[in-house]
Amino acid sequence: MPRHLWTFTVLIIFLLPCALVAQRKSSIRTIVIDAGHGGHDPGALGRMSKEKNINLAIALKLGNMIQRNLKDVRVVYTRDRDYFVELYRRAEIANESKADLFISIHCNANHSRALHGAETYIMGLHKSQANLNIAKLENASILLESGYQESYGGFDPNSDESYIAFSLNQNSNLDQSTDFASLIQNQMAERVGMNDRGVRQAGFIVLWKTTMPSVLVEVGYLSNASEEKFLISGKGQDYIASAIYRALKEFREKNTSVILPGSGSSEPQVQPATNPVLQNPEATSYQGTRSASTVSDTRKKARENPAGVGGASGITFRVQVAVSTTELSLKSAKFAGLSKVKMYRHNGMYKYTVGDEKSLQGAEKLLKEVKRKGVNDAFIVVFRDNQRITQEEADRIMGK
Repeated sequence: MPRHLWTFTVLIIFLLPCALVAQRKSSIRTIVIDAGHGGHDPGALGRMSKEKNINLAIALKLGNMIQRNLKDVRVVYTRDRDYFVELYRRAEIANESKADLFISIHCNANHSRALHGAETYIMGLHKSQANLNIAKLENASILLESGYQESYGGFDPNSDESYIAFSLNQNSNLDQSTDFASLIQNQMAERVGMNDRGVRQAGFIVLWKTTMPSVLVEVGYLSNASEEKFLISGKGQDYIASAIYRALKEFREKNTSVILPGSGSSEPQVQPATNPVLQNPEATSYQGTRSASTVSDTRKKARENPAGVGGASGITFRVQVAVSTTELSLKSAKFAGLSKVKMYRHNGMYKYTVGDEKSLQGAEKLLKEVKRKGVNDAFIVVFRDNQRITQEEADRIMGK
């Protein structure tokens, strides 16, 4: 054999094992994104906006984030323009696409203009009259469809009794739907700074016949003046889309396995979430609909009077490093390199922090150290007397 061919053959044999590496495979490969309402169905009406337009804008931004960052995921839209799609057809699109996840995006409205915040619904029997009323509002779209009585088997969106008939249809996917919904709510509260109205159950037709984990996200209230301004702004839509994306990414990580080469088998693999490439990187630290000057003033006050913050008021600052639906050991490899990790329960989730700083300046220094150790998703949270509080509560206590 010529010497150059012999050398080439040896190199191939030597390098071949390097190519036989474990492969990661997620069960979430096709995602259907549903922009609620459309066409002659405007949805909820605000003083300056129509729900259908906001739903579509957020849906397209979310889809773009997924396609740009998760190359192995296929995105299917129930609508990508302003036209009407029957509710039953939206579920059909998801089923025909063999989707692994269904996300329906909506805005809320209420007679009370004080209500604000985000809530995520899963299919089920309503547990309150308020949940039922929201389901009725969204399901009223079928009245705009011709022959809706036949399409929905005589279902009457205004009849309480009609909702009991199909409320348990999603039981097979209830756990995963609940898990994903909880992640969305966590991101909406922690990253976007919206009022967390929780995970709820109600009889939404759009979720009725889907055969995969499915959620309906009410991203905010158009009946609330300040929240409407946020929802119609490009920045607000970016933040909301990135929050849903982050929840999706974390949910997908939980449903990812490692395929060992040549074994034909897989084993679960849990990885800490990392920062995605977002359209607007500032989405990682946005603090609700308050102005930047308000946040700046609060931080200035915390720096100027750290003794008052951590003293009489009892306010301290921690760095949150992880969130989980199940309790993790504080000695887990996930926390390698971190010292004095603490766990607290919040919104039905297990959350983990380090530090207990008397000043925001100290917390910001700790945050930089934690990020240098590779926890890129870490961020600062506020506590009072060992209880998690919102930034708004901290503002009030500090006399803002």
